[in-house]
Amino acid sequence: MQKVKRLYGAEKAGHTGALDPLATGMLPICLGEATKFSQFLLDSDKRYRVIAKLGERTDTSDSDGQVVQTRPVHVDYDTLLACIAKFRGETDQVPSMFSALKYQGRPLYEYARQGIEVPREARKITVYEIELHRFEGDEVEMEVHCSKGTYIRTIVDDLGEMLGCGAHVTMLRRVGVANYPYERMVTLEQLNALVEQAHRDEKAVADVLDPLLLPMDTAVEALPEVNVIPELMTLIQHGQAVQVSGAPSDGMVRITGGEQKLFLGVGEIDDNGKVAPKRLVVYGE
Repeated sequence: MQKVKRLYGAEKAGHTGALDPLATGMLPICLGEATKFSQFLLDSDKRYRVIAKLGERTDTSDSDGQVVQTRPVHVDYDTLLACIAKFRGETDQVPSMFSALKYQGRPLYEYARQGIEVPREARKITVYEIELHRFEGDEVEMEVHCSKGTYIRTIVDDLGEMLGCGAHVTMLRRVGVANYPYERMVTLEQLNALVEQAHRDEKAVADVLDPLLLPMDTAVEALPEVNVIPELMTLIQHGQAVQVSGAPSDGMVRITGGEQKLFLGVGEIDDNGKVAPKRLVVYGE
């Protein structure tokens, strides 16, 4: 994240959900004013492609850890499908000790590396969809659409125990965050190459990097839009609640202004039915 921040010369940057060390894939990064809306992406649904190896259980539930148990694999296709189906829906999940969640101010993985197990509260998660893509020998490939805070490693570990043979993650790739298009992802190597090419061509770095940015309001596009007339835009931008016809009766909203629908920020419908601004974009002169 800090490398992207430096490449763009941004004053602020924030990521929208950490990835496991083993994992690759989508990590939306908010720059500048967009950091005000990163929480909405942290709270959004995620999609993952995962490959699991049956027959071995590790202390981290992935291939970065040490194998702690080996068992023979006697699993047929129908049994695997039936077990996978049990993960769909809302459930309670106990986070792995090898996670970045904190206990008494320290990440859980620090305790785990010292051989200390601390209490963890189960958290509500939702698996909207889990699909089996491939089952060959001791290897299982799946795609999971889930709510925030879902640990895919824990799902795989639980699946292995359900099958009676153990399992761990060997590949994990985040393929979706909210509705961001997979094909718009850019690697850090690609960004560095563009910057180097810009220097060779004596072009402004912004001219080659800025076209890769997505509009700021894509972070909150799941919220219902409330468009205010120009006369109300100034009031909104000064933090005042305004009455807007056609606005929802409650909840958070995405505020736009004028015919051009300039993104102003997000607000919440207050007790009086007015749109009360909560986080606003400050545009430069």
